[in-house]
Amino acid sequence: MTFARSAAARPDRRRRRLAGAFVAVLAGLVGLQLLTPIAAFADEVDTDKYDFRVSGNVQLDGQPLEGVSLNVSGNGINTDVLTGEDGKWAVGVPEKNADYTVTLDETTLPEGIAVVEEGNEAPNVKEVTVGPGGRVTANYFIGEGERNVTSLFDVVVQKVVTGLSFGLMLALAAIGLSLVYGTTGISNFAHAEMVTFGAVTTFLMAGAGVPIFLAIPFAILLGAALGLGLDAGIWRPLRKRRLGLVQLMIVSIGLSLALRYTFQYFIGADTKQLPGAADPAIPLFGAVSMTVIDMVSIGVSILTLVAFAAWLVYSRLGKATRAISDNPSLAAASGIDVDRVVRVVWVLAGALASLAGVLFAYYRPGLKWDMGAEFLLLLFAAVTLGGLGTAFGALVGALIIGVVVEISTLWIPADLRFAAPLVVLIVILLFRPQGILGRRERIG
Repeated sequence: MTFARSAAARPDRRRRRLAGAFVAVLAGLVGLQLLTPIAAFADEVDTDKYDFRVSGNVQLDGQPLEGVSLNVSGNGINTDVLTGEDGKWAVGVPEKNADYTVTLDETTLPEGIAVVEEGNEAPNVKEVTVGPGGRVTANYFIGEGERNVTSLFDVVVQKVVTGLSFGLMLALAAIGLSLVYGTTGISNFAHAEMVTFGAVTTFLMAGAGVPIFLAIPFAILLGAALGLGLDAGIWRPLRKRRLGLVQLMIVSIGLSLALRYTFQYFIGADTKQLPGAADPAIPLFGAVSMTVIDMVSIGVSILTLVAFAAWLVYSRLGKATRAISDNPSLAAASGIDVDRVVRVVWVLAGALASLAGVLFAYYRPGLKWDMGAEFLLLLFAAVTLGGLGTAFGALVGALIIGVVVEISTLWIPADLRFAAPLVVLIVILLFRPQGILGRRERIG
């Protein structure tokens, strides 16, 4: 009996160490994110990088508006900028005698205010041409006659719908990360680059002339192959060497950086757009409007999550995956081929991450070589919030975070919206450390 208790206690001690290491690294990641300067708060972006510029002024009733977000795109750039205290902004551009599109994000205007212009369906969008002088101005002077009051209820509904859409694509990546952690104990910081991989692969294939409806499925298959290759080439050999959790975590961070700069080598540092990203939004109901791609993204996310849930609950491999996530030692003792199940988990994690990357590139919109970095903290927050190592917990955590991200913009600047879920995460963990659907054994 003494031996049985000692053997049963070992998995608990292992999970305590796993959870302790996970929380420590997550805290470090939060600190790094908080210390990282946010370039978008500057009222000038890339003006030291390029010789030419697009600039302007945003005012409401003659008063400057600070913190209004604008986007300048065209000729290989897709740059975001915020207005300064004086309402002014400027963006450096690479070419003169060229056309650019300036888009003002109306969600960053004061509540109930929008840019309206009779006979113009998109007055917040301006087409400008940088002339021979290398400068052009795009001003937004919003007056009394341009106020368009939207009820708080309509705004909240719009935010909830957008938040659910974001939460669904976040869940696709978070589930894979959670299953990898549950079956192997690895906190894979390179998972964000697996997300970026899907978007980058789709962009490169579309640029080579492959139709987008073929490029996306092929990118998902390549993402699955990437997951399989990483497990076969890196993680399985390291597991056989019984490398410690801290060492595995350091390897994942190094792999993340290597993949990130590999992406920069292939696509450059500028923001790229996938085909169809600039399609106009279609009014649906109230203040809610979506593009066709947005609606397709929601449908694809729901279908994928339902199919994955059915596989996890009803298939033999899915049941084995849940068994290993609950207790690897007991699962191995009961005859489950742990290595085979872990291999399948890596394949699924890579495929789901690639799909999430494509959808995220349309949601932003645009893809960058380092876009996984802004996604990573939300992924870990979703996994921790829902419950470590539980796929359904990651789904619930991702949906909550997606809604909180969007709803928080009603009270805080849009560029701080990714910080709001961290507050929710801290509050939840203070009262329920194992997460919403997690079990207390997972934290010791």
